[in-house]
Amino acid sequence: MWDGPFYRVKRDGYEICFVPGAGEDLDQVCNVDMWVTFVTGDRWSGTVSTLDEVRRVMDRWQGTGECLNGSYYYCWDGLIVRDAGIPAMVRAVDDLVATGDYEAALRPLGPETDPDA
Repeated sequence: MWDGPFYRVKRDGYEICFVPGAGEDLDQVCNVDMWVTFVTGDRWSGTVSTLDEVRRVMDRWQGTGECLNGSYYYCWDGLIVRDAGIPAMVRAVDDLVATGDYEAALRPLGPETDPDA
């Protein structure tokens, strides 16, 4: 469901919030920031990219000289998925939550706080 610039996916016990580009086709998203918020208030963030997007970036870096001319790619809280689109990314996040591996794949943001408190 759209909520301003965010695309939110509600799950039992948590919510996944994506920040796609304005007007971006959700079935074609290949690089997006996201976070997971649990009912406990704990939050975890990540950047989800497809294999093809990582290859495109590394190919570009061959020309710019970044990351040893595109020899490597890193992203602190990066999650690489095979297929493009929010539905594929949701499946991956659901699996990470189900297995508990989100704690290794995503970056902890700490609890959500009430700005009015």
